[in-house]
Amino acid sequence: MIDLARESRPEVLREVARLQQQEIEKLHRRLGELAALLAKAKGEDATKALQLELLRLREQLAAREQKLFGRSSEQRRTPATNASPPDETAASAPPRRGHGPRSQPELPIVEVVHTLDEPDQACPACGGELAEMKGQSEDSEEIDVLERSYRLVRHRRQKYRCACGGCVDTALGPPKLVPGGRYSVDFAVAVAVAKYVDHLPLARQVRQMARAGLSVDTQTLWDQLFAVQRHLLPTYEALHALVLSAPVVGADETTWPLLEKGGGKRWYAWSIACPEAVFYRIDPSRSTRAAGEILREYRGVVVADGYSAYAALARERGTFKLAHCWAHLRRKLVEAEAAYPQAGEALESIAKLYAIEAELAGAAPEARRAARHERSRPLVEGLRAWLDGVRALPESALGKAIAYADGLWPGLVRFVEDPAIPIDNNATERAMRGVVLGRKNHYGSKSLRGTQVAALFYSLVESAKLAGLEPAGYLAEATRRAIANPGTVTLPRALATL
Repeated sequence: MIDLARESRPEVLREVARLQQQEIEKLHRRLGELAALLAKAKGEDATKALQLELLRLREQLAAREQKLFGRSSEQRRTPATNASPPDETAASAPPRRGHGPRSQPELPIVEVVHTLDEPDQACPACGGELAEMKGQSEDSEEIDVLERSYRLVRHRRQKYRCACGGCVDTALGPPKLVPGGRYSVDFAVAVAVAKYVDHLPLARQVRQMARAGLSVDTQTLWDQLFAVQRHLLPTYEALHALVLSAPVVGADETTWPLLEKGGGKRWYAWSIACPEAVFYRIDPSRSTRAAGEILREYRGVVVADGYSAYAALARERGTFKLAHCWAHLRRKLVEAEAAYPQAGEALESIAKLYAIEAELAGAAPEARRAARHERSRPLVEGLRAWLDGVRALPESALGKAIAYADGLWPGLVRFVEDPAIPIDNNATERAMRGVVLGRKNHYGSKSLRGTQVAALFYSLVESAKLAGLEPAGYLAEATRRAIANPGTVTLPRALATL
């Protein structure tokens, strides 16, 4: 197999294109043969079988052509309307390269003054001494780096006594993460941020620390994470309650490996999110029971994809309504469009729905409700008519997209009536990025306790981001408050308002 990442020579690329073209031509020939057989076929069963094989080959051909010649993104080019003629001046200008220097308002500024060496302070013309031009200099900037360093802080708690001998007192020391422990709160928080924000496995952190002169092992780092987690458990549970108090929540789930000796197990990271916070729970199951445990007795609207566990739970409990995600339907139509261009009509209508939502960003609920009734409802009704009118075999990509829309239609159109419901569940999916990147880098958890620690830290750091807080500062402050007063709850939004 040719590795395009390593082989970029023109002859290699030409060979790849030639082989792909041969495969496409082969599929075209097979299509022609099947079309001839279909014309001669007699009997419903034979005709249907040939139609299905034709559909499969058309979709395979469209997928190959898309892979070879199409765009790699789901983004679609929308034909421009009333486009102005191209600007000849702009067309002739060379394209700008790079993004230019960025301002760095958060960085401290260190000024270094450079002077001439003493032998160079003589005029080459007359030999006179050069005088400094006050306030005149040529300035430039450069970004520098200070390597991370560690230090051993020795705390000396001064003792005091009374001359009468009746009292001896000792000054208080810093709050300890673990009684008698050797590692500070800031050290433990740095380990947590490196793992759950920057996705660095503990073994990699150990190697980085060794290069900076600190000798430590992964078990020691894990002990610090577990100590912080014990202090922040009340905050984690309060965060769960906060998300469940929202009138609308998004729900999603993804795999999370539990590594064990003799073979790993596939667990699942469940998430529920609202604009203020996101909560994660890692469970061995992807069942209705697991969905019920994270949603508890929720009463409101749950925005989700078409996964059946949410629908089953909604029917079983009857305590919440289910809204569905237009982005998932759009994705299925994009996949079908390569073989079925008629899907483009539905995609254009969905694009108009999203354009309306973009205009309504930040609008008051009543304004959003009115705009959706006036502008979005006709588009939704037009899409319903299109779905009812288009014909496609159930086994085809377009047929599956239509069936997906039919099965979820009540949840898809619910956003038109309720201004609090988003058009899609993209916010919840974005909140899952950290979990997915962590899973890719440190391969999940090694124990049940590890899943609990991961769920807590992902919940707190992602919620801190939503509140506009730096995760390290938030975790450190919440941990210190919990050490000073065990059981203290410090939600990100509480610190964000200070």
